[in-house]
Amino acid sequence: MQRISADVTVIGAGPAGLAAAVALAAAGVSVALVGSPTSDHRTTALLGASVTALETLGVWQRCRDEAAPLKVMRIIDGTRRLWRAPEVRFSCDEIGLDAFGWNIENRALVAALAAAVQECSAARWLRGHALAIDLGVDSVDVRLDDESVISTRLLVGADGRRSICRTAAGIETEGWSYPQVAMTYNLTHSRPHSGISTEFHTEHGPFTLVPLPGHRSSLVWVAAPDEARRVGALDEQALAEEIERHSHSILGKVTVEPGRGAFPLAAETARNFAAHRVVLVGEAAHAMPPIGAQGFNLSLRDVATAAELVAQAHRHRGDPGGRAVTEAYDAARRGDAMSRKMAIDLLNRSLLSDLLAVQGLRGLGLYLLDRVGPLRRALMREGVAPAASAPRLMRGEIL
Repeated sequence: MQRISADVTVIGAGPAGLAAAVALAAAGVSVALVGSPTSDHRTTALLGASVTALETLGVWQRCRDEAAPLKVMRIIDGTRRLWRAPEVRFSCDEIGLDAFGWNIENRALVAALAAAVQECSAARWLRGHALAIDLGVDSVDVRLDDESVISTRLLVGADGRRSICRTAAGIETEGWSYPQVAMTYNLTHSRPHSGISTEFHTEHGPFTLVPLPGHRSSLVWVAAPDEARRVGALDEQALAEEIERHSHSILGKVTVEPGRGAFPLAAETARNFAAHRVVLVGEAAHAMPPIGAQGFNLSLRDVATAAELVAQAHRHRGDPGGRAVTEAYDAARRGDAMSRKMAIDLLNRSLLSDLLAVQGLRGLGLYLLDRVGPLRRALMREGVAPAASAPRLMRGEIL
């Protein structure tokens, strides 16, 4: 039986786990990364602070040519209700930015992160799977499927919604499901998108087109389950025509690229983000609907916070998995994650509600954003770089 030692072990080699391994290794901490990289046809909208963090880690330079800038975000009320909101446009020029962020295919982002991990001398990548976790007072043992055992002082759970790290730490979750399904597609189209992301609000959820390089865009279409089943059964030509109709042909003739995705919408949050030498990042800590480009941006703030706290403990010869680190991490991440979850839930439920009062408040809110410049600019700045959660990496500072 092979026994491996590392200061920190990261379970999960998706984008959050790969980013955690790079950030920790960059701080001089010895890291064991467990898992095989996975990617799909979906895309990730990286907001400004996330791009800054990836650039600081030397990752963004590897993939920025495969990303498209998001210069304008447009919200259009596509409902047929009595109270309809005005169209609202958010332009990056208004707050002195070249772009709010960049949209990139997950396969390109994962490839860039994986290449960065492989070049980190402090990181060891084990492509197996974790079978068992034994949490001790002073260390954690992780047994892999090849019978090797990793002895570590801190375990970073980046292993998704069914996290074995979360289970081992005895952390429970709370959440709910929505009567909606999110369908994801990548498209080519005849008209340029001009860096404009357009979100149509419908009675069953957002229909969001996000630019990709060239005459390409990604689509997240949130619909009722029956509608999602109907759309999912369409052939390529019929699906393209349906998308053109729902998008009011703003991108011209549409061709749907290979690879379709569909998953029920749900929200789930861990009751604690850290315990017993385990910290949770990404969907192991919080899973929420793909609305408002919060997913990986929130996960990257998890990673940056954990890496900063571990690096500080490492510099002072402290315990990277001790209570001082885990309690500080839980306190630092809880407010950010909970506030984002509540904001997304409120926005989503306001679209689903048939109450005139709710529809009126939603319309009034969008009207104020359209008419009140300082309010609109404050919201844009908060969305790009949240003031209450700005770990060093998100500010472009080396750990």
